[in-house]
Amino acid sequence: MLWMVATGVLFTVLNALMKKMSEQLDPWVVGWLRYLLGALVILPPVLRYGLARVRPSSHRLQFVRGLFHAGGLVLWFAALPMVSLAELTAIGFSGPLFICLGAVLFLGERMSAARWAAVLIGFGGVILVVQPWEGEGFSGVSLGVLLLLGSAPLFSGSFLIAKYLTRREASDVIVLWQHAWVSLLILPLAWLVWVNPTPEQWLWLTVCGLLGAAGHYCTNRAFRVADISATQSIKFLDLVWAALLGLALFGTMPAGWTLIGGAVIMVSTLWLARRESRGT
Repeated sequence: MLWMVATGVLFTVLNALMKKMSEQLDPWVVGWLRYLLGALVILPPVLRYGLARVRPSSHRLQFVRGLFHAGGLVLWFAALPMVSLAELTAIGFSGPLFICLGAVLFLGERMSAARWAAVLIGFGGVILVVQPWEGEGFSGVSLGVLLLLGSAPLFSGSFLIAKYLTRREASDVIVLWQHAWVSLLILPLAWLVWVNPTPEQWLWLTVCGLLGAAGHYCTNRAFRVADISATQSIKFLDLVWAALLGLALFGTMPAGWTLIGGAVIMVSTLWLARRESRGT
């Protein structure tokens, strides 16, 4: 559970930096450099045990995982200008639902009633925070919504393959090949809009690569020690970390519904953690 908490904190900081960098450079350039620099960051720790350790036990699965992840990124980036923030947040947090279903169908995990309850309650907390019935709301079944709905199972497929790979690969090797394949697959899109970053931008992009690689490493460590379905309710805590980051950096006090939704998410996560620790 602590590995997934660390994952959420790292990705929350990463997303804030990525958003800032995407205001200065094309998002495809930022996304590509994040994965490329992440591969370069994780390579030295992998190589310290020798070149043979870099070779994966299954090139095919590593490539398929990279294909799933890159495909999800393509659909997600394409949907960005077409959807509201409510749609982006709510549909983005549907990932745990797909992952839990896939864990049962493809990994043979036992999805207890407590795990389903924690995931569904956590998703309910997200809806309370996002309030899709207010403001921009949902625009119906638009192309952007369809693209987002398509990206969620692709990302989920990537993480399900990562869970399977933890049975035979070291976590840092899985992260290395994921970053290598994703950076290779989305290279043509970044090349079409390429602009040379400034030295300061290179520094922050390297930090993004480091945070991304560390986040995926923590994710894989969590998958190694626990069922992937047991870790998914913690994903909803990302909303809590984002609210706390906004408070710390910008002094933005979370609104009432954000506090209520965050409390629901925290309670459901702690409840599941307690039940899992008891083996129920």
